[in-house]
Amino acid sequence: MSAVTSLLLPRRDEPAARPKPRATLVVSIAVLAIALAWAFLPWLFTSQDPLAGVAADALQAPSAAHPFGNDATGRDLLARVIFGAGNSLSGAAIAVLVGLLAGTAVGVLAGSIGGLVEEGLMRVVDVLLAIPGLLLALSVIVLLGFGVTNAAIAVGVTSIAVFARLSRSQVVRVRRSDYVEAAFGSGGTFLAVLGRHVLPNSLGAVLALAALQFGSAILQISTLGFLGYGAPPPTPEWGLLIAESRDYVASAWWLTTLPGVVVAAVVLAANRIAAAIREATA
Repeated sequence: MSAVTSLLLPRRDEPAARPKPRATLVVSIAVLAIALAWAFLPWLFTSQDPLAGVAADALQAPSAAHPFGNDATGRDLLARVIFGAGNSLSGAAIAVLVGLLAGTAVGVLAGSIGGLVEEGLMRVVDVLLAIPGLLLALSVIVLLGFGVTNAAIAVGVTSIAVFARLSRSQVVRVRRSDYVEAAFGSGGTFLAVLGRHVLPNSLGAVLALAALQFGSAILQISTLGFLGYGAPPPTPEWGLLIAESRDYVASAWWLTTLPGVVVAAVVLAANRIAAAIREATA
């Protein structure tokens, strides 16, 4: 049975009354697949230019020609949401990658070596956890400058501590296992045992966390874009789209509501998939 099939079908010990395909998971996979398709192939989903507007179409309500309506400069909102997926999702991927690589490296180093090294590294992690995520992200952006990539790196920095604590706990758990002690007893070197036994058996939960952080990163990057720290106008980016339209909430509700619904749907879909991965790797 493939990994995808195992996620979609219930386990044998689950109640028979539960439907075989998990409907919410199927819908979540479909939503995330559409968002990824928007990010990689946006021109297949719209023929509208996300940057060019027609003044006569300004603040037009949703219609058959423009399903999401038009913004204050006459640009097609659906086209901007579709093209904005590339910036938002690529930023989330960068953020997760930064947190995963840096946090896992710190956690594995601390859990493997132990002693003063572990104490020092985990105290640094505690300091990072004590700083509010948004404040830490803004501090990093001030150092790096504005832009989607810098915002993504800033969001990634805020997740390093979470990855570090989880990977450290997993490595400590596996390191104390009988088969790891036996590997050391049979003459295995530190690096050999780490690469062959410790890492493969401790990173399952970390990868599940990475899937969960993907949804969180989308939300955080959109928040930074809304505050003006992400992509500069007129670049299509989900948080920026909502920020640009907040002055028209009363007269053109679709400008903020529809992009907000898209962001919420993608984040919820990513979280549902992450929960399924966590169940499958538990």
